[in-house]
Amino acid sequence: MANQTIRDPKVVIIGAGMTGILLAIEFNRMGVHDVTILEKKNDLGGTWRENTYPGVACDIPAHMYTYSFAPNPEWSHRFAHGDEIQAYFKRVSDEFKITPKIHFNEAVTEASYQNGKWTTKSSKGNTYVSDFLISATGILHHPAKPNIQGLESFQGKCFHTAEWDHSVNLEGKRIGIIGTGSTAAQVIPEMIKVGKKVSVFQRTPQWIVKVPDTIYTEKDKKKWRKEPNILKRFHKWYTFAVEQTFSKAVIGKKIPHLLMSFLCKRNLRTSIKDPVLRQKLTPNYRVGCKRVIVNSTFYDAIQKPNADLVTEGIEKITEKGVVTKDGKLNELDILILATGFHPFNFMRPMNLTGENGISIESVWKKKVQAYRSLFIPHFPNFVLMLGPNTPIGNFSVIAMSEVQTKYVLKIVNDWRKGKFNAIDAKEEALQRFAAYLKKGMVGTVWLGGCQSWYLDPDGDPAMWPYTWSRWEKEMKTPDYQDFNLITN
Repeated sequence: MANQTIRDPKVVIIGAGMTGILLAIEFNRMGVHDVTILEKKNDLGGTWRENTYPGVACDIPAHMYTYSFAPNPEWSHRFAHGDEIQAYFKRVSDEFKITPKIHFNEAVTEASYQNGKWTTKSSKGNTYVSDFLISATGILHHPAKPNIQGLESFQGKCFHTAEWDHSVNLEGKRIGIIGTGSTAAQVIPEMIKVGKKVSVFQRTPQWIVKVPDTIYTEKDKKKWRKEPNILKRFHKWYTFAVEQTFSKAVIGKKIPHLLMSFLCKRNLRTSIKDPVLRQKLTPNYRVGCKRVIVNSTFYDAIQKPNADLVTEGIEKITEKGVVTKDGKLNELDILILATGFHPFNFMRPMNLTGENGISIESVWKKKVQAYRSLFIPHFPNFVLMLGPNTPIGNFSVIAMSEVQTKYVLKIVNDWRKGKFNAIDAKEEALQRFAAYLKKGMVGTVWLGGCQSWYLDPDGDPAMWPYTWSRWEKEMKTPDYQDFNLITN
């Protein structure tokens, strides 16, 4: 008899990246099978499908950057390369029979909530009606182009790192790169290997920590295939290590921050021999204020004879190249934009409408916020995975998604048991959560005097200012006092 009370929800998930696949796997395990994933591109993998630039790799150790239930003995490096990561997600998706649930080349154009249901429309003209709508669109998927005068006039090849043009021959060319973040630090050494001259236009130097990129042998892999428990131990060890160092350093814990600062400063001092170049590469803000770059190739590459670090600001771009503020024209054949993403777009540009016709644009007009980074008032049964304030100091995004998924599944399970028909966060709960975050930001390094993608338009870091273990603990069980529960 008990089974008759369990309802079966229809679920629509937007995005077939790491989080969308994870959600579908966990729903399957829970016995929820009516799950549709709408994916705007022709393949799964999200970030790792989009970014195919030379040198693309994850800056989290590979054995930590896996689903906890699916260790991977096949990694070839400590820091896995992009194509290997995408292959891993494809393999896991096939293994757990998720791929048939994905509707490829089908972008969501609009979604609206009425009478307890979500109606989602796609670029193919299809309509999907569901009980729950979950956005798993990720954070870094809308490339940010720099607003520089004359960019369109450049006569050579010009493209963003996330839209890499593999038809362009780089060999022996004069290459310019705008940007010096994590992506740039990976792509610049690869360009210096092939380019005749590589000009790196640096606005702000970055702190870089060197962690050797171990290569795993066939012998290692054979052993791990036989004993997957070793990989689970790796996963635990790396998680512990990152939590105790990076994650605690950025929220202002004194000893981890001293250690991180020491490692970054020593790396700069011992790697860059020329004092003039070293000065140019020395940031004037605290370590961790911008995302610390994990990299062991950039400093060697930037000292090569065909590399030129340009620290004069950019005045404009002409058909021939980049003109800096001192009036010098840097002639180029190819211009690469390593200028990051718009981190606050989330599920947009889709047109999202909650109860009583309220739009996401009006709710987020003043500030992009979500209760527990997941729920938005006036948007019942809508979940935003990896929403604002999710990023947790250089931590694995997969681990974050796993914690959030468990939280969401508890809520869906209570819906199945008939405890409520619709759920959304109370406005006052969101404000309380926002105040709690703001209070925690005071000692963090993100307020350390730098401009970074962590900061929203108000200058508030869209990060989690406490420890990883505290986040896990607080995400164990939903507090229903913070929600509006609609039962009729």
